[in-house]
Amino acid sequence: MNTQSQRLISLDALRGFTIAVMIVVNYPGSEDFVFFTLRHTVWNGLSFTDQVAPFFLFIVGVSIAFAYSKRLKDGMPKPATYRKILFRSLKIYAVGMFLNLMPQFDFHTIRWTGTLQRIAVVFLICSVLYLNTNWKQQAWIAAILLISYWLVLTLIPTPGSGRVALEPGLNIVAWLDRLYLPGRMWRGTWDPESILTTVTSVVSGITGMLAGALLLSDRIPQEKANILMTAGVFAAIAGYFWGLTFPVNENLWTSSFVLVTSGFAALLFGALYFLVDIKGLTRGTRPGIIFGANAITIYFLADVWALFFYEMKMGGLTLNEHFIQVLTNAGSSPELASLLYALLFTGINFIPAWWLYRKKIFIRL
Repeated sequence: MNTQSQRLISLDALRGFTIAVMIVVNYPGSEDFVFFTLRHTVWNGLSFTDQVAPFFLFIVGVSIAFAYSKRLKDGMPKPATYRKILFRSLKIYAVGMFLNLMPQFDFHTIRWTGTLQRIAVVFLICSVLYLNTNWKQQAWIAAILLISYWLVLTLIPTPGSGRVALEPGLNIVAWLDRLYLPGRMWRGTWDPESILTTVTSVVSGITGMLAGALLLSDRIPQEKANILMTAGVFAAIAGYFWGLTFPVNENLWTSSFVLVTSGFAALLFGALYFLVDIKGLTRGTRPGIIFGANAITIYFLADVWALFFYEMKMGGLTLNEHFIQVLTNAGSSPELASLLYALLFTGINFIPAWWLYRKKIFIRL
């Protein structure tokens, strides 16, 4: 989603490394043995893994700014652009649904939400916003959405219970899903990719659009990096203090969660932009660029590979179980063995990414 003339090496690398980390945390050697920070937080709190999805939405927002800023200047007809945006969103959503249905393709237990589905919806809404608003209006929209979401969750009692609740399955987010979200929910009575949390996940995309607007401005590069990193620090601090009364929570995608994760994303992106695009320190970025060149394709392939690595049994054990058994018998801790397997699996997925990149094949959804 970037124009070649405005491509940032730091953005390409960050996208690819984010996908790589997403594969690492999604495919451990054993779900029973995972280091704490590589697990999603059960409810309130923030782990390393919790930041992967909002980082990617932040990157989507930056990419939108770079993709459509030139088209706006060139006066490209909006109806044609809207059709392309909608078609791209539908394709991403369809891939997410295909992964949800694998391998049984049982439509009776279908789940309509997921990671790619959320990316598709955020891309659609943020793209339309970008085409019709300036960065100041986007900032105001983001602030209004975060505050409104906070007020809804902390002031409106969950119907039927008569009290305000933020606990799993008892909050107004879960109540709304049980009424209007079709299909199966991930946790039975609630789903982390819910209807209401789409509102704040869109803000994660907007924060990326604001970062993109800054980088596309006429400010000198050093100043852009300084502003981006400074804004990231202040956003993370604001999110922390907001979290004291409205907890940082990925499952509810709380307003404080958005500020903290977008703050960290801006801080990291600003640092990479300074080191890579300004100072020219590109060494070590190639793996990220290769992964990022076909990011969603590699994410899709990882799910397909997983059917073989995690489902097929040889000698009574799956491949991942054999790997864990060998390393633990050699004296490794189960958690370390599980992490090493995840890294190995990510490396295997790097092979098709490298082949596609070398052949200059870029599959754009």
